[in-house]
Amino acid sequence: MTDLPIGPAVDTAARPLPGRVKLRGTYVELEPLHVRHAADLWRAAETGTARGDASWAYLGYGPFASEAAITAFVADFAAVHDSYAWAVRPVATGQVSGWLTLMNVEPKNSAAEIGNIWLAPCMQRTRAATEAMFLALRLVGDDLGYRRLVWKCNALNAPSMRAAERLGFTFEGVHRAHLVVKGRLRDTAWFSMTGDEWPRARDSILAWLAPDNFAPDGTALRGMAELRAAQAG
Repeated sequence: MTDLPIGPAVDTAARPLPGRVKLRGTYVELEPLHVRHAADLWRAAETGTARGDASWAYLGYGPFASEAAITAFVADFAAVHDSYAWAVRPVATGQVSGWLTLMNVEPKNSAAEIGNIWLAPCMQRTRAATEAMFLALRLVGDDLGYRRLVWKCNALNAPSMRAAERLGFTFEGVHRAHLVVKGRLRDTAWFSMTGDEWPRARDSILAWLAPDNFAPDGTALRGMAELRAAQAG
């Protein structure tokens, strides 16, 4: 034995890999991404482009010039073996309007990242968007019992950083000059949530999504941070 600090002992059992299964919520469904979703995704992307959509600005791909181009991308993206991609289908419209992935999944370290999130403008800042991310987090945090959930983004992407903090992630720091994306140098902001932090985040997200948290016009009555603080108090 050593007298040096070496960290707490943990359950070393490898966690299961996420399954490519449908995840159902109240406002949204996540379906394993497939090339059959491309037509819906093109319509959602094309509408966004007409509105001056900036949703592709911080991603390593897009925007796409044609339905054929997004179809080819989706076919490749859905077939990647080291990440798990879902199409996002809001219940209100029935039209697939985005995707997200679980990536950098490390069963032995009990760690997984939610990332590669693209949501069309029509989905942004909606209950469906929040629930889509929640369903993926609940899969790894509750169903599979992972100890570390990760969110990372371009350090210039203020909306993504706000979204991470809103969901309950903690800012860890910035990897400087981390990547080159679309010919530009990228600093990467890292966020995490540990297994013992997840239940509080989960409960605040569920409280925010509850129908009684919304006024008749759809405005949330209480924000996620306020709900989290109320639970802590």
